[in-house]
Amino acid sequence: MALNTSYSFDEYLKWRSSVDYYADDTFLQKVTRYFAKDDFEKVDSAARKLSKLASYRWRDIADDIAQPHNRIFMQHYDGHNHRIDRIVRPKALEEMEKEVFGQGIFSSKTLPWERLVKLILIYENGEAGIACPLVCTEGLIALLEQYHDHPELKKILQHCKEGIDGDFGIGAQYLSEIQGGSDVAANDLEAVDNGDHWLLYGKKFFCSATHADYVVITARPRGSEHVGLFVMPSWIDKKNEKRNGYTIDRLKWKLGTAELPTAEITFNGSIAYKVGPIERGIANVVGIVLTHSRLTVGLSAAAGMIRAAREATHYAQFRTAFGFPIHQFPLLKRQLDEINQYAKRTLAGAFKIYERFTSLPGGLKGGLVTDEDIEIQRKRFQVRILIMLQKIVAAWDATDIVRKAISVFGGHGVMEDFSSLPRLLRDNIINELWEGPRNVLLMQIYRDIQRASEWYPVNQLIRDILYNNSDDTIINEITLSFTECMQNNFIYPGQENPRLCLLWENACHNLLHEFQNCALHEVENMQQVASLRK
Repeated sequence: MALNTSYSFDEYLKWRSSVDYYADDTFLQKVTRYFAKDDFEKVDSAARKLSKLASYRWRDIADDIAQPHNRIFMQHYDGHNHRIDRIVRPKALEEMEKEVFGQGIFSSKTLPWERLVKLILIYENGEAGIACPLVCTEGLIALLEQYHDHPELKKILQHCKEGIDGDFGIGAQYLSEIQGGSDVAANDLEAVDNGDHWLLYGKKFFCSATHADYVVITARPRGSEHVGLFVMPSWIDKKNEKRNGYTIDRLKWKLGTAELPTAEITFNGSIAYKVGPIERGIANVVGIVLTHSRLTVGLSAAAGMIRAAREATHYAQFRTAFGFPIHQFPLLKRQLDEINQYAKRTLAGAFKIYERFTSLPGGLKGGLVTDEDIEIQRKRFQVRILIMLQKIVAAWDATDIVRKAISVFGGHGVMEDFSSLPRLLRDNIINELWEGPRNVLLMQIYRDIQRASEWYPVNQLIRDILYNNSDDTIINEITLSFTECMQNNFIYPGQENPRLCLLWENACHNLLHEFQNCALHEVENMQQVASLRK
């Protein structure tokens, strides 16, 4: 006699398949309303329209192309022995990429808050094959908006920002080399001046979004002690697959972001165009390009947590054990409360940082700027520190929160064909490393605050970051930790102090978490705040 095994997940799956990322997320709408203010109606309308794509068509494509049988691969030669280095990607991914970039997200016609909300909705799908090229393109555009003194650079800017005949250019960034990693100043890729353009010779070891049309790339001009910044077109003839003087040696086999081609590349006379002064190369790539990338890590972390929290919460309401829906068990309820709280405060904090980011006069600038009014200098410095803090902390939190969300599903949580959460977990781990691992950025934050201490005392910096919206006791505790660390040089070899290392990590996490708490409090009390502003 057969046992009854008719248990079904259909009720939960029906809910999940019908969720509209924006229309069904009242908190995201509330955050958007608070920060977009007078632009809310336009932003809200645009978000609802894009969400219909992100929540259904793009979600399904993202889930499908993540399957092992759809994994990208290289075809180095065609059938006639021509070297083509073709990156073979699923057709559906290529179609989705055109649809996403075709939205003109970085166009001057797109409002800043509209751009932010659209990016968050796209990032909820956790599809790195799209997400990484998006942020790389944004960084490329920001760079060329400040430096486009060559006709080719103007064309590239137009192609990526506004599109040409409906086609939008896609950007990438190639910075890391095998000997240096995050130490970009150790670059050996050589740039040779060839009059109207430069020629690149050497190797890059981590080249993500290898399929892109244009690349922000660092290289050392022959005979120079500086590392310059360049933009390189990927193709001489894209239609006939003739690359611009380089070969793709191999694709990386990564833990996460499997849909994103990341390669090792050899350059043998690739044409490139100098962007900005050579001596400002590293300052501009860090201060402009990587700052956009690090900002996006915070956005994608928030988006991943939102999706994980939503799906785990509804699954816990659906699933029963020992005669009760599992969300009623106190230990699991506490876990769900934590997951949802982290998701909300990370989202609110990301919006608040973006508000400060978009208010900077003249946009981003490379390096520490000291030729402006002191108040502007301080605002610019706050944003610089906040973006690095968010990159470290939000990426760390996202991995932890997605992992906890997976545990709500029990054994089903680790099943790749049951939900997208295992993929989100792997991709979040990559985000922890992308654009600087935590130890590198923790050291950079320390050095930056130390160097700025003469014109921006640490106690004032912390109070300004928390914009007097935090309890004095908390502000004083964080200030004491920062001050003690600043009084003891412990970040260089030979100066080991494990206690201070741990204190510094905790202090940085505490500062960003309190900033996020302030932003969340601001949003949740928006009616009261609005009346006070009047």
